[in-house]
Amino acid sequence: MTVQHLELWQRWRQSHDTAARDALVQHYLWLVRYVAGRLMVGMPDHVDQGDVEGHGCFGLLEAIARYDPDRGVRFETFAIPWIRGACLEGLRAMQWAPALRRRVRQLERVRDELMAVLGREPSAAELAEQMGISVEEAERRLQEAGTLAVLSLDEALAFDDGETTALADRVADEEAVDPELESQRAERREVLARAIASLTEQEQLVIALIYQEGLIAKEVSEILGLSQARISQVHSKAILRLRGKLSRMKRDLVS
Repeated sequence: MTVQHLELWQRWRQSHDTAARDALVQHYLWLVRYVAGRLMVGMPDHVDQGDVEGHGCFGLLEAIARYDPDRGVRFETFAIPWIRGACLEGLRAMQWAPALRRRVRQLERVRDELMAVLGREPSAAELAEQMGISVEEAERRLQEAGTLAVLSLDEALAFDDGETTALADRVADEEAVDPELESQRAERREVLARAIASLTEQEQLVIALIYQEGLIAKEVSEILGLSQARISQVHSKAILRLRGKLSRMKRDLVS
């Protein structure tokens, strides 16, 4: 953090100088664009990134209001969960979400039934035949599954203590480490790692580039030499498989 930005934080925290706050907002707007860009992967065409960024700005303002530089945590680390949460709340409020969930639940149910019979991941054509829809519609619903995953994957692996394991690390750095808590987190990371290892090599690569490297679909497309539509399709199938795998792992852990 530069001396200039330290001064802005001091002015904001000491006197609630709105000019200092506005300057901080302008400086950190790139964080909103970064988070919104990641969330847009697999979203339907009618979802506007500008709208998502608009919701994210509320999260940025909340993060600035709550941030304490004296705790030694980088603002970027502290702010991303707040921005992401605000973006997700905005997305959940959109009218397409309830109908989307119903379609994805039907898709997951049919997929599980076919997997039990076939012993492998069913193709879009097989899903379409079983559901009585066109292959194009089945592929569209697979893409929607990826959209829903963006809204719910953070809750994919919930445990009795209320914590979740997610692809995006939303736990801020802390100076003190609770050995028991760290052991629980390590166990959950291992479960997630095993689920990711079950994906195809291409799916693992797309997941790594999006969630670990923070790239957007266009960047992943350029790196892999595939169309953005293909990246979106691979991402959606990977997320759908992860959701099913994590759900089964969760049941095994509980039983």
